[in-house]
Amino acid sequence: MPPRRPTTKGFTRSSTLLQERIRKASESRGFAESRLLTQWAEIVGAETAAIARPVKVSYGRGGMGATLSLLTTGAQAPMLEMQKEGLRARVNAVYGYNAISRITITQTAPTGFAEGQASFQHRAPAKAPRPPDPETAHEARHIAAPVADTELRAALEALAQNVLSRPKR
Repeated sequence: MPPRRPTTKGFTRSSTLLQERIRKASESRGFAESRLLTQWAEIVGAETAAIARPVKVSYGRGGMGATLSLLTTGAQAPMLEMQKEGLRARVNAVYGYNAISRITITQTAPTGFAEGQASFQHRAPAKAPRPPDPETAHEARHIAAPVADTELRAALEALAQNVLSRPKR
């Protein structure tokens, strides 16, 4: 069988062009293994990837055992805390040895500081508010009518609608 001839005609794959830049960017955050960033969902699973992102790897003075910092929302932190040992084992499997000795969890809002802007997927979308009952809206308008300031009147009208539409106990 004759040897296979190259079909690229001098072109290089784009992944090889960007490989050096990706490596430098990930190493600046302490990630010696860039797969930890690029394949996070495959490493830890889709459920965990939906609630947490790796932020940085910091190494101790002796160089033995690094600390992986994960970014999550405050509500998801207890769930992530319980999974730390399993996550550490999965991450160390990527490195091929026990590179990560600790995992710390950093909590923030779903979209936060410039450094850690992470968009986490939420399980259930928020319900759309129900349109107000016409009778309740009319009564709220009547209550707020004496106020002269238009912005204050609109705010009081919205407040009155909320109070009047609450179920009676």
